[in-house]
Amino acid sequence: MKLSQLRAVVAVAERGNFSEAALELQLSQPAISHAIATLEEELGVPLFARGRHGAVLTPAGDRILYHARQALQSLEMMQREADSYKGLHGGHIRIASFRSVATHLLPKAIAKFHNQFPEVAITIIECLSFTEVEQCLREGRADLGITYLPTGDEFETWEILRDEYVALLPPEAKIKGSKITWEDIAAYSPVLLACLPCGRPLHNHMKKVAPFMQTSADIQEDSTVVSLVHQGLRAAILPRLAAVPIPKEVQVYSLPVPIERVMAVAMLSNALHVPAVFTFLEMLKKFDFYTLVKANY
Repeated sequence: MKLSQLRAVVAVAERGNFSEAALELQLSQPAISHAIATLEEELGVPLFARGRHGAVLTPAGDRILYHARQALQSLEMMQREADSYKGLHGGHIRIASFRSVATHLLPKAIAKFHNQFPEVAITIIECLSFTEVEQCLREGRADLGITYLPTGDEFETWEILRDEYVALLPPEAKIKGSKITWEDIAAYSPVLLACLPCGRPLHNHMKKVAPFMQTSADIQEDSTVVSLVHQGLRAAILPRLAAVPIPKEVQVYSLPVPIERVMAVAMLSNALHVPAVFTFLEMLKKFDFYTLVKANY
């Protein structure tokens, strides 16, 4: 069964004869006759009674006409849905991110985009780590993802933010001198670090610059780590954005040897996306994340 056959049935039924239906569809009369005849053969019932006064629907044809119109209407709706995704009057963007960015940064960016394109839906997929973000992209469960640089060649990436790791010390901690030392931090052994795999760059860094320090990375929730520091039980080293909101009593220091995580928006190379995804991507690349981060400190 072909669309041309369904269109021919509707046109002949509405016009009452084959010649006018042919004019409406911009086809020859033999083409219309052939479309109707082949459909009648496929269905095994006559759809029209032909005569000198034109074509009149048979009882079977009357019922078939109803379904033909329904089918054409559904196809039209399918095309409208597809057209909405091709433009910015609809569509759906899925962005995967780890918690700190999903909590503190993305909502503001999404709100700005929504003000301009309110018909485009955006879903945040919260992930435990950047490795889970990248897996979401590989599996097609997300269109865009927030990850760390560097990444593999399978992704296209654009840097959006650099976030420094900071030392968090309990409120009563006493620091000698104007700058913190690794020994000051190590006094609260074991020092809590960001959990793996998100904290892997930090763990490698600590092995190089402070191999003597006893550390622990067995707590996944950053808010729990900050709470332990606030209660005077531990010191911690976390990305600044992951630590916020930081209680005002907690002491925050830059590390003796600095390290930062470089965050980027990523998409799978050569992936096909609707225009709304690329428009949102362009906005993310220009968004002032640094000002937003400072507002959270």
